[in-house]
Amino acid sequence: MSQERVSLSKARQQWLGWQRILRIQRPGDLFFRGITLLFVLIVLGLVAGTAWILISNSLPTIRRFGFSFLTNKAFDPVHDVYGVLPAIFGTLMTSAFALIFAVPLGLGAAIFLVDFCPRPLRFVLAFLIDLLAAIPSVIYGLWGFLVLAPWLHNAGEPWLQQHLGFLPLFAGQPEGVGYLGAGIVLTMMILPLIISVSREVMLVTPIAQREALLALGATRWEVIRHAVLPFARVGILGGVILALGRALGETMAVTMIIGNQANEPSLSLFTPGYTLASVIANQFGEATPGLFLSAIIEAGLILFIITLITNILARWLIASLQRQAQGSRGGRP
Repeated sequence: MSQERVSLSKARQQWLGWQRILRIQRPGDLFFRGITLLFVLIVLGLVAGTAWILISNSLPTIRRFGFSFLTNKAFDPVHDVYGVLPAIFGTLMTSAFALIFAVPLGLGAAIFLVDFCPRPLRFVLAFLIDLLAAIPSVIYGLWGFLVLAPWLHNAGEPWLQQHLGFLPLFAGQPEGVGYLGAGIVLTMMILPLIISVSREVMLVTPIAQREALLALGATRWEVIRHAVLPFARVGILGGVILALGRALGETMAVTMIIGNQANEPSLSLFTPGYTLASVIANQFGEATPGLFLSAIIEAGLILFIITLITNILARWLIASLQRQAQGSRGGRP
């Protein structure tokens, strides 16, 4: 009897194995798998093709200037001397300024929309925030140039200089256009993205976690701190990285308000400057074949590398947070 059971179990296992093979080899599954693989290969091909075009067209300046292209402060087509140190500094400074202010503002606004906002206003405010994210960047640039820059020149920067002029960030002559204006515009542009992503990941926090802490007598803030934010931190970090990517690559809005001057790198927010994207936008239309065009393309290559490094670090950080979360739950998925 036992041998019959063993033989039946073996036959059943073989039958289940054949069923799995048949399911795997269904034409619909094979077609869908092939299509998705094709899409992945197309994306990888686009990234590889972009990198190849940037590298191949940057070779003249790479051979001519080498590492000094990153440290040279002059971008002079007349004398064929090129460098992007001020542009790299401006890109990192404006992006850091935007993140420093946008992350706490966006996270606070998302918490308000999820936990404190009256229900009739939640949809309206969420719709308006999504609408801000859909506004073209050139509109932000026009607002910054026509409204923000004159106000900073006449009132904002003089007030900061009078009260906080002892700090290096607010030293110098008020200009209206510069790092401060560009940072404020970038903050406004990435804020809706951070709010929307943070709000969505907070909404999917399991209700059981909230109710468990409330049953233990926790306050609403303690629920947010110990249940919502730890659960949503990976998604929030992903939204911050998306916002950073937009800040690093933003072109038109920053070009219209940053001043577009290759000045010495300075900590003063009043100083006009350049970003890598604004260098490309300003110079590409006048570029002639040779070192001039190659220098502009190498500026794009540097921006590409900065963005790539940022995304790699972000993926590493997100993976670390996920491992910590799984470890804190005892290895449960």
